[in-house]
Amino acid sequence: MIKSIPLTKLIQSPRNVRRHGDPAADSELKASIAAHGLLQNLIVRPAARGKFEVEAGERRRCALLALAEEKVLPKGYEVTCLVLEDDVEIAVETSLAENFHRLAMNPADEAQAFAALIDAGASTEDVARRFGLTVRFVEGRLRLATLAPVVFDALASGEITLDLAKAFGATSDQEIQARVYEQASSGYYAPSADSIRRMVLSGTVRGSDARARLVGREAYIAAGGRIERELFDDDDSESWVDVALLETLASEEMERRAKALAAEQGLAWVKPTLDAYASHDLVEGLIRLPAEPAPLTDAELARLDELDASYDEHAAILEDEDSAEEAIAAAEATIEAIERECQDIRAKPPELAPELKADAGMILVLSRDGTPVLQPVFYGERDIEVVGDDDVVEVVASVFSDGKRRAALSKRLVDELAMQRRDVLALHVASDPGLSLDIMVFTLADADTHDWRSRAATTLRGGVPAGPIVGFEAKDAPASASLADLRSCLDESWRSGEDASSRFKMFRTLSDESRAAWLGFVVARTLEASLNMPGERQIAFQDHLGSAIGIDMAQWWRPTAANYFDRVSKQVILDALTDVGGLELSSRFASVKKGDLAMSAERVFAGTYITEVEVRERALAWVPEVMRFADQPEIPADNEAQSPDADFVANDDNQPPSELAA
Repeated sequence: MIKSIPLTKLIQSPRNVRRHGDPAADSELKASIAAHGLLQNLIVRPAARGKFEVEAGERRRCALLALAEEKVLPKGYEVTCLVLEDDVEIAVETSLAENFHRLAMNPADEAQAFAALIDAGASTEDVARRFGLTVRFVEGRLRLATLAPVVFDALASGEITLDLAKAFGATSDQEIQARVYEQASSGYYAPSADSIRRMVLSGTVRGSDARARLVGREAYIAAGGRIERELFDDDDSESWVDVALLETLASEEMERRAKALAAEQGLAWVKPTLDAYASHDLVEGLIRLPAEPAPLTDAELARLDELDASYDEHAAILEDEDSAEEAIAAAEATIEAIERECQDIRAKPPELAPELKADAGMILVLSRDGTPVLQPVFYGERDIEVVGDDDVVEVVASVFSDGKRRAALSKRLVDELAMQRRDVLALHVASDPGLSLDIMVFTLADADTHDWRSRAATTLRGGVPAGPIVGFEAKDAPASASLADLRSCLDESWRSGEDASSRFKMFRTLSDESRAAWLGFVVARTLEASLNMPGERQIAFQDHLGSAIGIDMAQWWRPTAANYFDRVSKQVILDALTDVGGLELSSRFASVKKGDLAMSAERVFAGTYITEVEVRERALAWVPEVMRFADQPEIPADNEAQSPDADFVANDDNQPPSELAA
């Protein structure tokens, strides 16, 4: 029996066969439900006290609960469920069948679905947000949708793997893709992804390629390019052999067009790309600037009135049952032409405020017919002050307060914040040799009483912890940059020794100051990444160190759209505004879209948003609770750090980063 049941009456079933989850997949499911609603019924069984145990759909129930906690859904949200008979064996069998026979989507199906959404007007960012995916993942699937039909069909049928399909996508030329696929299919062994990639990149380019049409045959030949033609080839099917030369000529031509357009449009810059779209890498670090289509002129409004009148006349012909077939066909053609003209009139390019144009830029893409196209989106650097209809398009942050339940952070963001917080602590340890020595001696002496149930604060054996994310480096963070500067100033003359003994002798000849600097650095680099939060990222000893030193995290780490706000839910950002400015501040942004809200958050917590002095001071002193050191006193409104134990601290943490590193 199908029945609508309040979410609060649904509980977990002890018979559900799924025992392990996937945080990334759960996040995607949550985003999908938020965007599209619950697309599949839950299967439940009556329980005591009017409750219902979820036999199949526990992940969906947890996602609904999370959305209710974030106030995306009401707590009494009605969930459509299939109610089973009171039979335990049937319930377990149903749970097993529901999970066992589930089939993940084929990458080709995902590619077609994403491409359909893009064709309908959605952006890659929209698609990623609605399904809880990364922009890179969506762009990767969209590239699959542009594969040669024979390659795409092979992916869809399972004849080739996803890795092989990606290798074919190393070139955008479908002719080359198809030719390499035919060659690979006729061989005696299965090619690897690397061999496919080399084959497609070392091929030729057809005369119909977008790059070839952009450069032109004469310019390509004049630059030394070679063209091969078979008997029945024409200008479109002939083979352009020197692909690298063509790429260079196309890039130079796009660069010339971009400079000319920047001057013509009065823009600060125009970035060119040989792709047919602006990739995520191309716009990384930029923000979209608000722009609206230009208002219609009196002539355009008059023309629209004429078209409306003409539309009514021809629509009457279609509605008249006595109209001849020739008249109906002519009326349909005219109505189609009217709709196209109306669309062309209304589809005016966006215009930017004059005061922003000198600092703004656009992206120049290469369409598939070889025509450079300026995308109708304006971009700016993150420090541009954007003035809009609501006085200012600001940027806001997210807050965690004691006693308040907040939305969870993603694991990736938790790991990144932990590593950045570790760098702040490491810089202060590296800047205080006396403290470093105390830490080293204590850690070594305390090793035999180490509690195996708690995580060690350092790797004090000389090793460097890899960190939870391989390759991540917060290069724009003041602490990370200052730590790198400190490293570059160390005296490494002793490294010229041929063996360990000679290097040790040379090291001992260094001055006390040089050796002390090495002491601070080698101890500091052993620090593990931690956060002030329950779970595996918490290290109590590091919280004690940071609190005793008196580190003011607000001086060393500021939340931005890139490193925080784009990575948390809208509710987290609104909670942050409430914490620093009350409901009066957060209510101003309640209806703002998430993307704009993240950009606004950056300015509010950077102190560049116009607001009351008290709110600005609280915003400048704010960091997420997870970034603070646990036992640290509250930061006063005047941003002056509390005085720590004088015997423990040798530095003033209110010094700017460059002075502390020195």
